[in-house]
Amino acid sequence: MRIILAAFSACLLFLAPLGAVRAAERWETLPPTPPPVAKGGFADINGIKLYYATLGKGAPVVLLHGGLGNSDYWGLQAKVLARRHRVILVDSRGHGRSSRDGKPFGYDLMADDVVALLDKLKIRQADIVGWSDGAILGIDLAIRHPDRVGKIFAFAANTVTSGVKEGVDKNPTFAAYIERAGKEYAKLSPTPKGYEAFVGQISQMWATQPSWTDVQLKAIKSPVLVVDGDHDEAIKREHTEYIAATIPGAGLLILPNASHFAFLQDPALFNAALLAFLDGK
Repeated sequence: MRIILAAFSACLLFLAPLGAVRAAERWETLPPTPPPVAKGGFADINGIKLYYATLGKGAPVVLLHGGLGNSDYWGLQAKVLARRHRVILVDSRGHGRSSRDGKPFGYDLMADDVVALLDKLKIRQADIVGWSDGAILGIDLAIRHPDRVGKIFAFAANTVTSGVKEGVDKNPTFAAYIERAGKEYAKLSPTPKGYEAFVGQISQMWATQPSWTDVQLKAIKSPVLVVDGDHDEAIKREHTEYIAATIPGAGLLILPNASHFAFLQDPALFNAALLAFLDGK
């Protein structure tokens, strides 16, 4: 049957008009950023004004977005999680609506902001859902603040800089994300004309961080699910598998026909995996 289908597909390709444009695969698309799902506010945290929003009731879950992005990207997940959880959406320092100060960006600094926000909200412990830089923050919290985190859903993380593919910024989908993030920054940020400088500062962090050792990863006690799309533009598959194999008891989930933006490309599957991990026994 596979041979017949392959031959049939080949015939269709041959019969297609010359110059026909191939339809983009789902993993090549960048669906729209969802609109805000809750009205937020600001907390004076570690010398900055950190934007956050909350919705829902139940066990707390913190959603941490990727680099250059903002918490709106989690809109399709926040609504679903809020049926069972108290959801806390955060714009990391310098991202989205949050301000930044003169301190160099670092994952430890941004993770400490999350802990300070939990303190302000009087939350002793929360599960963490992170995408890209947000997933790295989740792992940082598991290493440095293990008593403050429960389960960690780490989507598209890297634990050393060599886990990132060379030239990712030239990938069409990822380049489109960087361009979109700049427009969103101009709309949301308290320093709307500072995107170029912001990207430069974040890039300095990306050049050297994270840099965790096997010993640090093996010391993690939190339940962790390591997740990625099978066509991630940024993270090497072997590195994702390494993270899952190194963190004790960690699970590994590779989402099909999806990329670094799987939560937008296939929210139904992404959310099903998320709920199964957070609420499963």
